[in-house]
Amino acid sequence: MTPLGQEMLRWVMVIAIALGVYSFGDRLISPFRNTQSVDASLGVIELPREANGHYYLTAQINGVQIRFVVDTGATGIVLSQSDATRAGLSPDQLAYIHTANTANGTVRIAPVVLETFDVDGLQDQNLRAYVNEGELEGSLLGMSYLRRYEKIIITRDILRLER
Repeated sequence: MTPLGQEMLRWVMVIAIALGVYSFGDRLISPFRNTQSVDASLGVIELPREANGHYYLTAQINGVQIRFVVDTGATGIVLSQSDATRAGLSPDQLAYIHTANTANGTVRIAPVVLETFDVDGLQDQNLRAYVNEGELEGSLLGMSYLRRYEKIIITRDILRLER
């Protein structure tokens, strides 16, 4: 191959790599991002989009770490049976007096109060929530929590909550 051909091949490779990084850079970097960042003094939470397309928030509920999927389609904060147990709520002793319509049909839910809800120093007290009587893989963070924020911004792959 001639020197000119080699140089052209190098430039084609540089351009191809640059286009690849530009197109897929976020996907390459996302596994190395923190799960969330919080500036409690400003009332700001930033959550990266996970590979499955969802945003997750981790909070201390009554002193126990619980991971929530952010769900704008959910009205309230909904705890799974296992997360409720870990948070000391005794799901078998709760009164499942309400129902909720979900993608999987109607389920019974029990109202509870979360004494503390702490997201890395950004704290709320006595939040109303529900425990799902049915099968729920994880807990949901719905609009009753999200409306505590003045702004909800999604920019590329970051969900930003601002109080």
